[in-house]
Amino acid sequence: MWPHMAEFFDQTADGEPGLALFLNAGDPPLDVLRDLVLMLDEDGVDCLELAVPFPGSVTDGPVIRRSHDRALALGVGLAEVLSFIADVRPRLKRLRIALLADWSYSVKSRPLPEVVAEIAQSGADGLLLHAVPPRVRTGYYEVTKAAGLPIVTTCYHKVSTAQVQAEAVEHASAYLYLVAQYGRSGTAPAEGFGDLAGTVSSLRKGTRAPIAVGFGVKTRDDVSTVHGLGADAVIVGSAGVARVEEALAHGRDVVAEFQDFVKSLTTVEQRS
Repeated sequence: MWPHMAEFFDQTADGEPGLALFLNAGDPPLDVLRDLVLMLDEDGVDCLELAVPFPGSVTDGPVIRRSHDRALALGVGLAEVLSFIADVRPRLKRLRIALLADWSYSVKSRPLPEVVAEIAQSGADGLLLHAVPPRVRTGYYEVTKAAGLPIVTTCYHKVSTAQVQAEAVEHASAYLYLVAQYGRSGTAPAEGFGDLAGTVSSLRKGTRAPIAVGFGVKTRDDVSTVHGLGADAVIVGSAGVARVEEALAHGRDVVAEFQDFVKSLTTVEQRS
């Protein structure tokens, strides 16, 4: 078993699902983000999917695309994000950081072993590398395994072929991200999450890694529904990023606003 697999989501005795929250590094600015990350740790959140911002994402909706743009305008790139993780990670008691980076924008211009080594050395607990070309995947799996860096694999409900699902199951070592529907982030399945149970069950047969469901998860009811279908964890992105955007636009305390959002998804008392 990989070093972090068993602990990536803390399955506590209260039966609560694991919780991962997505944010772009640089939105809010890194000094504010540091306080926000420390708050997430204190409030018992399991995982932060921390993205290296990149332009023109075809899989993201308008909320997250605007977030990318705000972070890029501040000059935040891979080097700045890794420095941020190296600074904050030793201060965390519980929260794990899964770095999300885009292959074309952040990685492909350099030797993959070199980049993976830097990510591992930063203290990131896992890596989700977005849009890895098929020709690169075997090498990617080998390099991350050699570096001892757990990875997040992805597949889509209903859309991914059996081969794609099998590959995701085989190589998931941080967690397996099951995308609830094909489309852009922030959109929930029109028919709801109810028919995810079969996909979760099928994936479960092949992996010991946690299965986390994202895309369209916005409320406490969504969290409960997805967990009830067998997922170990939920991933919340656009709804939280929208709270950051609103706080920044109105000059409000981003950390306090985001803390209120987290409390709307789960209670501190249950997760402490």
